Amino acid sequence: MRMRPAEARDVHTRLLKCALQVEDSRAYWSRWMAAPDASADTAFSEFWFGSKSLSRVKVLLTNFRARFDAFPAALAVLSQWEGLPPDARAVICHWHLQLADPLYRRFTGIFLPRRIDDGRPELTHARVVDWVSDQGESRWTMATRRQFASKLLSSARTAGLVRRVRDPRQLVVPHVPDEAVTYLVYLLREVEVEQPVLDNPYLRSVGLTGSLLADRLRSLESVAYAHQAGVVHLTYRFDSLLDWAQATVAPGLADRSVP
Repeated sequence: MRMRPAEARDVHTRLLKCALQVEDSRAYWSRWMAAPDASADTAFSEFWFGSKSLSRVKVLLTNFRARFDAFPAALAVLSQWEGLPPDARAVICHWHLQLADPLYRRFTGIFLPRRIDDGRPELTHARVVDWVSDQGESRWTMATRRQFASKLLSSARTAGLVRRVRDPRQLVVPHVPDEAVTYLVYLLREVEVEQPVLDNPYLRSVGLTGSLLADRLRSLESVAYAHQAGVVHLTYRFDSLLDWAQATVAPGLADRSVP
């Protein structure tokens, strides 16, 4: 019996070498279906990521395999998603980075939403350094903590959660297309996560909570949302993420075998 994929639980330092990288992720998706086990030498010689060096290609492959290969159904969908718009592409990369990186998940799914809820929608690099220091990783030097703060902020800005590259940074809620919301709820249905499918850092990070989340779910065609007597019911029209994608955004999957 195949085990369900799971969100990463152990803190690591991969983010220091590879931030959100939306366009490089897109390039990886487009190549993956034809060569899921390609080596870094192959990716380099075939210019998967343009003119990037072999050492940089190795870093990208290591990170993308943690972010995407760990969720094979999702990667198959992304490799065949026709016309995936830029805003959906960015937020999907953001969710996959959350899945693969507990520190980024806490930062974007807990810390930033709490600041917005508390009426403090601004942030400085120094405050993020303090937050990183509070995460209990005493082995990290101050230089490492500052680097983490920079990568967390730059990734959040690429995802549309932060505006400005200089202090004070403004915290914002990005636009999330319906197709991306549907992708996430089907994905989380198949992934082992610590928090409930409809109350978690992935949805909170993009402002989808409470009545706003309920309204968005009611508007989706591929799920049915109901809230009765304090109990939430979410019914899925399709049996899996792959089935949903084949019928909607990635019809090409029906003609291919998923590695």
